[in-house]
Amino acid sequence: MATQHTAIVPGTVHLVDVSGEAPTGAKMRDGIQLVPRPTDNPEDPLNWSKRRKWLALATVVVYTFGTGLPLTLQYSILAAITADTGISTATLVEGTGYMFLLLGFGCLFWQPIALTYGRRGVYLASTLATVPLMVWTAYSKSSGEWFAHRLILGFFVAPIEALPEVSIPDIFFAHERGGMMGVYVFSLFGSNFLAPLIGGWFNEAFGWKWTMYFGAIFAAVAFFILFFFMEETMYFRQGLEGLEDEQDEAAMTTTASGEKGDKSSSSNQTVSESPAVIYVKPTLAQRLAWFRKMDGRPTYQHMLKTMYRPLIYFYQFPIVAWAGFIYGIHLCWYQVLNGTASPVLANAPYNWSSGLVGCIYTGPIVGAAFGCYWAGSIADEITLWLARRNKGVREPEHRLWPLLLTAVLAAIGLIMWGAGAQHHAHWAVLAVGLGILTFSVVAGGPVALSYNIDCYKDISGDTTTSVILVRNVMGFAIAYGITPWYTNMGLQNCFIMAGFLALGCTLTFLFMVWKGKHLRRGSAERYWKYAAQSSSKLNGR
Repeated sequence: MATQHTAIVPGTVHLVDVSGEAPTGAKMRDGIQLVPRPTDNPEDPLNWSKRRKWLALATVVVYTFGTGLPLTLQYSILAAITADTGISTATLVEGTGYMFLLLGFGCLFWQPIALTYGRRGVYLASTLATVPLMVWTAYSKSSGEWFAHRLILGFFVAPIEALPEVSIPDIFFAHERGGMMGVYVFSLFGSNFLAPLIGGWFNEAFGWKWTMYFGAIFAAVAFFILFFFMEETMYFRQGLEGLEDEQDEAAMTTTASGEKGDKSSSSNQTVSESPAVIYVKPTLAQRLAWFRKMDGRPTYQHMLKTMYRPLIYFYQFPIVAWAGFIYGIHLCWYQVLNGTASPVLANAPYNWSSGLVGCIYTGPIVGAAFGCYWAGSIADEITLWLARRNKGVREPEHRLWPLLLTAVLAAIGLIMWGAGAQHHAHWAVLAVGLGILTFSVVAGGPVALSYNIDCYKDISGDTTTSVILVRNVMGFAIAYGITPWYTNMGLQNCFIMAGFLALGCTLTFLFMVWKGKHLRRGSAERYWKYAAQSSSKLNGR
């Protein structure tokens, strides 16, 4: 299987019918080919009604908010926690870094389970585990205890980093992924920016411990919503994305051969039609089950292999490592924001309360909304426009051009924040700077994720884990080092350096636009081999 498709470049698909002559068997919508091709099964998530798809997306957003918000409530109340427990602010930030490290490595455990036994059960387990861990957070009395619950919380909430990126392609087509991925990334970062705003005022009204109790209650409510409304989106397909046309030609050849054979032996044989396939709608009990057995499910041995494969994809697929790097460099600036907002604004000359420190996140919330729209719906439109100019063929690199704006805005936002804080600028300057920075931070996420999925769709469950590992290791490093960095260099010099790093690192996308297809072509043999192994029905099972 691995050697049959080496001439076909992974990720290159015929997406737009510009000639009016769509390939045989192609399914179209408004002149756009539906990739991947949906089956005839009405229970195929790609065939769900718009209402059902939007409900599925809404439950992903509920999960993201239900776990992401409790996870980040502490950002605006670090000073209050330090005053009450004696745990230093540097230690609290360091604990958050360890949490991000486990958010990445925890995917090595949870993602294979979700890809084998189902998404729903993993979502539910993750949300439910958040409740007692947030209660434990309120009882923190030492740095060791703080590190312990941050590490365990990071492990259990790890699905928030990689599982939605699999659930969205389950139910939406290739030309819709960017916009839907933008919705997810907005909910991810939006929950992280809304949490400090809520946590600051909640702390002033009830204290930091009740802020953590609120996080537990919030997660519990999210769990009950997910239990009753979240559907399983896992579905095993026979075909591989990018090979639909080849498989259609093979089927036509087989059919033609069969017809010829029937004519030559029609006097001796009776040809009977195959019975129509009957699709059974899941019962209520099956819908509410945490996990559901499905035909074509990978074996237990295959699941164990997927627990370590993301670690070897770094050098086997350079594009995956680069996508993780781009997502990671954007996460670094998000960590810089969270690691400096409270220390800067809670001290002279601002002397803001925790509630006011939380309000500074209003700018990032607005920036996040625009960033997701830019990297989602706008990026989808740019991709379709470039595909039409390319005779209807979509290359994954078409999706990278929105990074040109994010590179420039990241540098501007970082310098405005650092230089403004150094010179005690008006708080509005800092808020605008953070909004501009967040536009870039949030826009970089869905672009990197969608690019990875577009390149290697049929192993994207594993490669997404690889991307998140790179991202979160980088996030851990910056969380660990941001306090001594700006303390030793000063806010202005630190953030000017960060601004130019952001500009230079993000502009590496120009190299990928130039050489990305070459790298995908070079990895074709390895990709189709892994893709065939991931598609259990193609293995004859």
